[in-house]
Amino acid sequence: MPQTHVQTYVQAPVQPRRPEVLRGRIGTGFSPEPHRYRLYVAADDCPSCLGVTAAFADLGLRDTVALTVLRPGSDPAGHEALRRAYEAAGHDHDGTLTVPALCDGWSGRVVSNHAPDILEDLRRLSVHPAFHPGR
Repeated sequence: MPQTHVQTYVQAPVQPRRPEVLRGRIGTGFSPEPHRYRLYVAADDCPSCLGVTAAFADLGLRDTVALTVLRPGSDPAGHEALRRAYEAAGHDHDGTLTVPALCDGWSGRVVSNHAPDILEDLRRLSVHPAFHPGR
């Protein structure tokens, strides 16, 4: 799988994988609440990001889960928010930002940067009644 590096204004590269994977799960410590989560993906050919983005679109979560697409050389606020979420997830964060990443808006930290877990959590949210009011 090709690795994607996106330089940010804080000089922290964004890569599609990180040796130390964060694997928190919605439903285990993170409750399924609309408007609580933000998904970060890269705007390039990263297979994991493309798969997560496609699933996100197909599952109809646009109104209840925020999406931030990080582009090289742009969106400094998005890169900075992701950096803060990684720092909040662990005090010994090495500065490397990886995507895809699912972040919790309540705690301000990364829930998961493991694409298969993110996909499964998005599927769970898509069938949760709170994420589709009026159904």
